[in-house]
Amino acid sequence: MTKQDQGAQASAYERAGVSIDAGHRAVELMKGAVARTHTPNVLGGLGGFGGLFRAAFGHMDDPVLVASTDGVGTKTKVAVRSGTFTGLGGDIVNHCVNDILVQGARPLFFLDYVAMGKLLPERVAEVVTGAAQACEALGVALLGGETAEMPGVYVDGELDIVGTIVGVVDRPKLINGSRIQAGDTVIALPSSGLHTNGFSLARMALDDLDWNEARDDLNGQTLAQVLPVPHRAYLHAFDALERAGIDVRGMAHITGGGLIDNPPRVFPQGIGMQIDTASWTVPPVFELIVQRAQVARHEAFRALNMGVGFLFILPAAQAGAALDTLKTAGEKPWVIGQMVEGQGVTFTGAV
Repeated sequence: MTKQDQGAQASAYERAGVSIDAGHRAVELMKGAVARTHTPNVLGGLGGFGGLFRAAFGHMDDPVLVASTDGVGTKTKVAVRSGTFTGLGGDIVNHCVNDILVQGARPLFFLDYVAMGKLLPERVAEVVTGAAQACEALGVALLGGETAEMPGVYVDGELDIVGTIVGVVDRPKLINGSRIQAGDTVIALPSSGLHTNGFSLARMALDDLDWNEARDDLNGQTLAQVLPVPHRAYLHAFDALERAGIDVRGMAHITGGGLIDNPPRVFPQGIGMQIDTASWTVPPVFELIVQRAQVARHEAFRALNMGVGFLFILPAAQAGAALDTLKTAGEKPWVIGQMVEGQGVTFTGAV
């Protein structure tokens, strides 16, 4: 094929809406940030057909791989409206890390997928750089990913983000909730906002407001500041509890389904959770959404995290030590409730 023929073919692909050059430019913009996440177990760099990770678990008796895939939902539309994209990378990494943390797994490597109708290299690089920064903070290798340009599938200007995490836990240390007992204490850690769930409801409730207006009911902040705040990771908090010898019997990541549907996923038969809603103040952004969407408060506790990001379930006798350990680690924990005989989650106080 002559260079002229190659040029004609390339321009035809461009006319179809796909730019190969834009994809290469996106990789160039992000590769430095990705390389900084690579641990000694990563073999090779960006550009291969598959990422290589050396599975060396000599310190474990029976290593079990734990994997999870998730997305950031319609938070992407919040990013488009606010013009803030870096946080989306942190959102997806931290969400996935928290999901496998529930079983006691430490993250090994992460894979990302970013898709757009028309590829904007700087925007893709901003998202992936944010993911790389989150990975670097947690000691996770960003092993690879995919940047897809699909005109006609995605609306121009919009994007989609998906992440896959693979971690490992020694089977004797696997946390599955089976040891949870009635009387155990439940300690909560705060969310940093909506995290990655409830944005369809939030956008319906808040769409017609001025997102750049400083609001008294948001303590002087704007919606454009509050809504894009990235999802928190809770790995370091768990590490602190483990180092302190706290017997963590169960954990729950409060995502879609809120405090109603998520905790029971780790309950043993015949055990439920009682939550005291007076134990914390629901952050203003959630109250604003509930008010403007006119949703029942019980529904809000199912659609939104209401300011609660993660739960630790542990023996009541260790509650004081656990609270002190978490505070020393820089967290703001509180006792949100206890485990009881029964099933599901019940609430005391106003819901």
